[in-house]
Amino acid sequence: MRIRTPADLGAVIRDRRKRLKLDQSTLAKRIGVSRQWVIDIEHGHPRAELALVLRALDALGILLDASSESSTSTSRVSAPSAVDINAIVTKAKKGKA
Repeated sequence: MRIRTPADLGAVIRDRRKRLKLDQSTLAKRIGVSRQWVIDIEHGHPRAELALVLRALDALGILLDASSESSTSTSRVSAPSAVDINAIVTKAKKGKA
């Protein structure tokens, strides 16, 4: 899965939080941030602190894969639990319309 923009990352975080049936306040407490920070990151805040973003991903069980372009093009087999980022982003965009 590719995350190309802060909005893409926010959509992934929001989708995973909802799948785990967590509200924004609960996630905020797990990360050690305010609920407003969670709201901002879910809306694609472009200047979120990296350490906090990584804590959010960890709290939600989202793995960060730093594969290079050449390694991803040779191995297109995805794990059964892979998240379809395109579907999440499309769904998030439809919700804003």
